[in-house]
This record gives sequence, C-alpha cells and structure tokens, in this order.
Amino acid sequence: MASKAGVRFEEAEKKRGKILAWTGLTFASIGWLFRSSPTAVTLVAALSAYLMSGDRYQWVYIWRKTVYRDMLGLRVLLVTMFRVWRWERRGTTVVSRWAEIAKRTPDKPAFIMGDRSVTFKQGDEFSNRIAWYFKRQGFKRGEVIALYMETQPEYVFLWLGLAKLGVTTALINNNLRGNQLIHCLRVAGCKALVFGDEMAEAVKEIQTELLDVPFFQFNAPERPTSPILGDSVALSAEVNEMPADPIGDGLDSKPRDTLLYIYTSGTTGFPKAAIITNIRFLLIPSGVHASARLSSSDVIYDPLPLHHTAGGVLGAGQALVFGCTVVLRKKFSASNYWSDAAKYKCTAAQYIGEICRYLLSMPPGPADQSHQVKVMTGNGLRPQIWQQFVERFAVERVVEFYGATEGNSNLVNLDSKVGAIGFLSRLVSSIYPLTLVKCDEITGEILRDSNGRCITCGPHEPGLFLGKIDAKKAILTFAGYADKTASEKKMVKNVKVDGDCYFNTGDILVMDHFGYFYFKDRTGDTFRWRGENVSTAEVEGVISSLIGLKDAIVYGVSIPNVEGRAGMAAIADPEKKLNLVTLAKGLKTKLPVYARPLFVRILPEPPLTATFKLKKKELLEDGYNPNTVTDPLFYLDQKMGEFVPLTPKLYDDIVQGVVRL
Repeated sequence: MASKAGVRFEEAEKKRGKILAWTGLTFASIGWLFRSSPTAVTLVAALSAYLMSGDRYQWVYIWRKTVYRDMLGLRVLLVTMFRVWRWERRGTTVVSRWAEIAKRTPDKPAFIMGDRSVTFKQGDEFSNRIAWYFKRQGFKRGEVIALYMETQPEYVFLWLGLAKLGVTTALINNNLRGNQLIHCLRVAGCKALVFGDEMAEAVKEIQTELLDVPFFQFNAPERPTSPILGDSVALSAEVNEMPADPIGDGLDSKPRDTLLYIYTSGTTGFPKAAIITNIRFLLIPSGVHASARLSSSDVIYDPLPLHHTAGGVLGAGQALVFGCTVVLRKKFSASNYWSDAAKYKCTAAQYIGEICRYLLSMPPGPADQSHQVKVMTGNGLRPQIWQQFVERFAVERVVEFYGATEGNSNLVNLDSKVGAIGFLSRLVSSIYPLTLVKCDEITGEILRDSNGRCITCGPHEPGLFLGKIDAKKAILTFAGYADKTASEKKMVKNVKVDGDCYFNTGDILVMDHFGYFYFKDRTGDTFRWRGENVSTAEVEGVISSLIGLKDAIVYGVSIPNVEGRAGMAAIADPEKKLNLVTLAKGLKTKLPVYARPLFVRILPEPPLTATFKLKKKELLEDGYNPNTVTDPLFYLDQKMGEFVPLTPKLYDDIVQGVVRL
C-alpha cells in the first residue's frame, strides 16, 4: 500500500507541476504584453517555469510542507549537539553535572514516590555515604557492582554514589531469575551485588553459584526491619554511619568513561549488557528535554522501571541533569496513571511499549482530563490508537521518539504527526547521517550493488535503518556491549564508501515523501506466506483494534511440506471474553488473505518484558501442537471462514497434508 501511495503522490505532483508551470508561463506572457519591462518578466516566467516543472516542483512542494518542521528539528539538533559538545569539552560527567544541579535547589524534591520525597540535598548526601562506604570496603575505580532492586528514590542515588567512587554499576532487571540473573552478573564481571530486601528470595536461589561475590542487602526505608539474607551485609544500617561529605574520587572520571551497564530487554535470548558512558547518559535526557521543550520547573511522571533506559536514564535523568522533579511509581498501573499525574501536578509524562493501549482500555473516569500533563514522551504509541488517545486524555503534544539503549540512530517526532516515529529533512538529510538500506525482510540480510555498497531506499520502500558511527562526535558514537563479539555483530561496514561503519538497528522502517519515518518490523519478525511478506507488527495492530485493545502477538509457524510460514496469533484473554466469530469477520475485512493468522492461541495472561514489549520466543518454540500446548488452540477453517477448535485429529490432518491450505 505504501508503494502505491508513493506512485500516486509522484503522479499527482508531476501533473500539478505541469499545470502550474503552464499557468505561470501564461500569466507571464500576459504580463509581458502590458508591462514596460519585458526582459524582467521573461526572466521571472522562465524561473517560475523551471521551479514549477516536473520533479523540481515536487521538491518545492515538499519544502513548503516541511520547512517549519525542519526548522524545529534543526533547533533541537543544534541545541543538543552544542550542549553535549560543551559538556565534553569541559570534562563534564554525570557526577559533576549533578553537583551543579544539587547546589541550585537543595531543598527541592528530586524524586517523589508515594507519600515520600527525597530532595536534591538529601539525595546528594545519601550518595556521598554510599561512596564512602564502598571505598572503605576496598572497591576501586573501574570495577563493576550490580544493582538489583525494585524502583525507589534510593535506587538512583545508590548508583550515583558508586559513580562518585568511579565504580560502574550494572542495572539488573528485577524480573530476571536463575540462569538469566547469573548470566547478567557474569557478563559484566560484577565484583559485588547490591540487592533490595524485596529481591531476597531471588538472590537466595543463586547464592551457591556465586560464592566469590559479596552480597549487600539494602532495606527500603518503609521496611527497615526486614531480615537480612544469609551472609549478606546490612547495607542500610552500615551506610548511616558514613560521612555525608563529598568524596572527590569521581571527579577524576572522564565523559567517555563507562558509567552504567544497562541490559537490553530483548524478546529472545540472554540480555546483552550495553555500555552507557557519562556523555551518553547526559545526551539521552538532553535530547528529550529539548524536543519536549521542558524546563527545570516541570514535574515528570515516570512510572517506568529504573533498570531500563526509558525510566532510569531518560526519565530519572531529567532530575539529575536538569533539576526537574520526577515522580516515580514502583510498578506501572493503568488505573492510577492519570490520578497520579493529577495528584502530583505533573506537567509531562512518559509512556513506552503498550502503555497507551492499556490506558485506553481503562473505563473512562474524571481523572482522564483533570491532570495538567501537556506533553507526553515515549515510543510505541500505535498509529491505530494515536488520535483516540490524545483526544480522550487531552494531551496537547506527543513526542514520539525512536532509539535504542546502545544505538546512535535516534529520531524524534516534533510535530505530533500521527504514527510517525520521527523524521529527517529531505532537503538537508546529510546533517544527520542516518539511512535506510534495502535488505531481505525475512532474514535481515543487507542487499548490496555490484560495487559492494548498500542500496539506499527511496520513499515508501521498507529498509533496514542504519546510523553512521563517528567516534569523534558524541551523538554518533557506539560504545557497544560488555561482550565485544556482540558489539561487532551490530556494525555494518562499507555502507556508502570504503571503510565507513554504521550501527545496525535491526529495525525495518519506511520513510514517506516528506521524510517521516514509520516503524514496520524487527528483522526476523517478518515472515513469508503464499508468496507475500507479512509484517507481524501490522497484523498485531489490526488484531488488537478488533479485540478491544487486548495483547496480541503474531508470528510465523512452519507446516510440514508447505512453503513459507503460516501466521499464528497468541491473544491474552484473562477475562475469557474473546469473540472468535467477530475476530474472523474483522480479519476478513481488514487484512488480505495471506496476512490472516491460520492459528490462534488463547493465553491466560500476556507475556511481557519489563518495558512492556511482548515476548514471542517461547511461543514460537511451542508452536501449535494441541498435544503439547495446554492453552486453547483454534484453526481458521478456509471454507467456513471461522475459527474452529484445533483438535489432535485436525492437527494431524494439517501436518499430513490432508487439510488443504
């Protein structure tokens, strides 16, 4: 559909250009007859004809439509680049920047959670005590300590205190258990583990595997008497005995020194430890601060986990880097989102993943528009619900952005264009070296021309999104992962010229004629059926809108002796209200036959990552065999056009080819 739209655009604009060109010539000719300066009129006519004819008119038209947007984008880019350049030139780190901010408004709340707040002065003193304590324990600059706890204000100041000592903190996802938890500790080379008392049971399970790692238990202020696990150190009590004066060690850090490890949540495989340097931490909240037009007086609602970039860097960073007050919540709650925003008088709020869909699924209430939130920032607001979302909740601006924890390929939607994840100017795209290149949508393999160069995509051509790596510019660096091999796999060389290097986002995007980008799929998520490519993201969006915004995960499954992969949808239906008859009818009207899922699995609850992304690895492995899958399974009968129960007999008939697909 996108390519057809592109063709229609070109044809319409060329036709319009020719009409205007001839119109311009006609009026110029008439003017020549009645004016005394025929030479000037002729020159104007010729220039008008040149600008208005063919493709040249198209570019004039694009310029007229995008000049204001591009000026906004240029301003944000220049402000962010200059600010980061200045910080790097001065040797600014997160610790030194925080020191400046904490002195400005010491008594202002830095973080609020529930009925408790921590001021900038209190946070600074607590982080100083943490630095002194671990220094006396013998930890040194460059070593790594893991932090494993649920959201609370002290979380940020724990790793900030370690940064004051020059120690790197690995922020461990508090949802991880067993082997995945052990993997995260080992891949980053952690010398110790600081954990919250609420994580004691999970830590107890792995203690015997990590006998050489000391454990420090931090009891939350509201649970000071929680029992201490085994040989763990009672950190809360020990820290209170430390001085609150600055330690000074962290001042020797450099902007490019590693500050944190943040693990990619990913939907497949073990998490990778992405390197977050000081300058990258400063860059992320800075870009959003400029894009959303925030100031230090804004109150930010951040109900996202602090062990991930969105909540812990982009959100919490508004306090650390710019002096905003940030409101935290232990766990995201759709039913309390807007009432919290109103209670704390938040002026900006964050979202990510499926949060907006969850908010829309809540019954309408007085809190929907009684808040003071003017701008929302995040990524993952689906085009299908965008307009409905902003109208229901009276949100003036949505700043949808695109980026990855470790990546250098960032986009932002500054003018609330519905569905767009950002844009690049069509006229001066070289200012920010990002590109779309052609690839095999199924395997993700990059296609190259006869000279071995990547093939650039045109408007409405889906392609793999790459960002040029330039170690000299902080905004274009790629620090990589703790695992060097994993870092190398994300690099693409000789993209446009010999020796250049780009970061591979792994995402398939589409750009329109005006330079807006739209997310299409992750490489590997697209599958081929009946000779056509099927985008899982597009099908998921359609299904979700048909079933009342419930969670839906779409993937391709293999059928013996059948080419390609058939579509399968796993739908979360904890209330058991899913109407498969309505779903089948909706799919028939909304999707082409090749994109309609043949199989449906009903899940008791949605399998989500900590950043509200839907997991599909385990579902892919389970397949559609009713003999091994305990959840209800259904098959889309081709003749009836309805979903029927997938019995063992029907399953056997399908895999043996008795049922014709």
